[in-house]
Amino acid sequence: MSTSLIIAIAFPVFIILSIITMHAGLVRLRNTTRESWSNIDVALKRRHDLIPNLIETVKGYMVHETELLTSLTRARAEAQRLTDTPEFRAKDEQVLSAALMDFFVRVEAYPDLKASAPFLALQRELVDTEDRIAASRRFYNSNAKLLNSKIEQFPHSIIATSTQIERVSYFELENLAERNLVNVSFT
Repeated sequence: MSTSLIIAIAFPVFIILSIITMHAGLVRLRNTTRESWSNIDVALKRRHDLIPNLIETVKGYMVHETELLTSLTRARAEAQRLTDTPEFRAKDEQVLSAALMDFFVRVEAYPDLKASAPFLALQRELVDTEDRIAASRRFYNSNAKLLNSKIEQFPHSIIATSTQIERVSYFELENLAERNLVNVSFT
């Protein structure tokens, strides 16, 4: 076999293997990003599930705060809507986070509530859940960054476009005040 024949065969094989490898890498990153999004979804669902218990626990103490409890319930319902993109989901979750912050600020006026065992247990659960949400958000955003970077780089950009692998949105909070976790410490 001549050298030119070997090159004529090896070059297309190399190109095809490179394309397959790049596509497989993009698919793997897309799936990892989807998995990390589902981790956020699980943590958010856990937070949504804690809120009715929290409201039931405080109802007896906060009889004059029905508007606050109603707005928290409404924010929870809005946040539970399933939306297509992380940016729309983040907006709903920001409203819920603001309602939770307002709720915990007003709880300060009820010392008996702050000392009750059920409320303290829910407080610990909520703190743990907020930590999970933050960790899941960091993991997802890291994977989104990797995927988006690959999609924007040549020659991955050609493969991504031809196989319809698209950029994903980050799951971010819009302003600095909302970037803080819900502070539920009463000490």
